[in-house]
Amino acid sequence: MQLTGPGHWYHPANPDQAKHLLRRAVDHGVNHIDTADAYGPETAEHLIRKALHPYPDDLVIATKGGLTRQGPNQWAPVGRPEYLRQCVEMSLRRLGLERIDLYYLHRIDPSVPLDAQLGVLADMQTEGKIRHLGLSKVDIDQIRQATELIAIAAVQNKYHLGDQAHDSVIRHCEETQTAFVPYAPLGAGQLAKQQTTLDDLARRYRATRTQLALAWLLQRSSVILPIPGTSSEAHLDDNLAATDISLEMDDADLLTAGFAQPTSQSQRPTASLS
Repeated sequence: MQLTGPGHWYHPANPDQAKHLLRRAVDHGVNHIDTADAYGPETAEHLIRKALHPYPDDLVIATKGGLTRQGPNQWAPVGRPEYLRQCVEMSLRRLGLERIDLYYLHRIDPSVPLDAQLGVLADMQTEGKIRHLGLSKVDIDQIRQATELIAIAAVQNKYHLGDQAHDSVIRHCEETQTAFVPYAPLGAGQLAKQQTTLDDLARRYRATRTQLALAWLLQRSSVILPIPGTSSEAHLDDNLAATDISLEMDDADLLTAGFAQPTSQSQRPTASLS
């Protein structure tokens, strides 16, 4: 998503640098790249193909469809079946693939029945053009409704140390053995700017704040697959180094508690019998 212009619109300032960054990521062991037709739009998928095709056998490329772009920082869901079919076909062409490993419905379109949106994607899965299906920006009720229609392999929601609102979705994913893919896993860079509990631990672990935030995510659950985005080679290397950090349980709990949002009286769950 970061390999585009301002507002996630059009081309990056230096496309060659973006392609080099993609190659460096794969050379350093990254085997899961997350993109979408809306990034640019279409820009990121083209860059991935130019940089990495033919792809390594173990590289999983996940992409998404169902969001349209009207300009910088503008996004609107369109879930009409004929449009979603076109999205898949065009992503296959741009990425140079015969089958997409993981395809997300980028947003559920509230104006189109969910069974119509997921039905066309399931049809394309049957046709061999999609391997696994995923959902993005959904709650548990939407996940359960969707799983009555199709098999869901992954859920992608916003989640990071400073925003733990989807803990219940993660628990659900653990129970169903569904991958949980947190987007904005560093809070769009906000964690790196805040003076927080991270500072003391960063000194002790000889790590950066962002590395600790990613290490926390990696230890939060076995189903979590973070997708930190960057346009910087230095940030890429910094992020990759987080995989070498093993937080002590007390420190992980300290971070969890230190960043958890307090629950208001009106938000607290009430006990019930069933």
